[in-house]
Amino acid sequence: MTRIDQNAITGLILAGGRGARMGGVDKGLQPHRGMPLAMHALLRLGPQVGAMMINANRNLGAYESMGVPVWPDPIPDYAGPLAGFLAGLERCETPWLVTVPCDTPNFPDDLVERLAAALAAEGADLAMAATREPDGRLQTHPVFCLLPASLLESLVRFTGGGERKIDRWTAQHRTAIVAFDDPSAFANANTAAELQQLQGHG
Repeated sequence: MTRIDQNAITGLILAGGRGARMGGVDKGLQPHRGMPLAMHALLRLGPQVGAMMINANRNLGAYESMGVPVWPDPIPDYAGPLAGFLAGLERCETPWLVTVPCDTPNFPDDLVERLAAALAAEGADLAMAATREPDGRLQTHPVFCLLPASLLESLVRFTGGGERKIDRWTAQHRTAIVAFDDPSAFANANTAAELQQLQGHG
């Protein structure tokens, strides 16, 4: 497969979660170093792609004020990351979509470049990030995913059958796993304490 051009990729910030472990707050709007978490993700991903959008299910005006299109889940009841993937794929106007969660502000600057290179080199259907655990095991991060817009039909079928598990869907497709050296780049804020911890990083 030939190299994937950056401008052929749309970046999607996943901010549609319930924020249950953070007391039900809208995670993407939680302040981190003077800016909402989602804005950090937006500023970090923007230079790596050709277009941007956000997936959110509440406070849409606050997200729209960040200056990119905002799309809610097409599936009701906070159905998880795959619902965000679906929202992005339905609205994607480029051949490729890359997803990142709103609560991981320090993900690598070369995330998209490395996912795209691995996907092309391996002739895979999609690419996802991973980090190496202290015991040497690879820990995949499926919400950091580069996929072709043509997988929309597969995802519509999968979620239409009531399936919600991201790993079960990605397992149906040939996946390039890209190992990143720095696990702290993928540190995320699921709880208020973890958000507090993040203030010291990056």
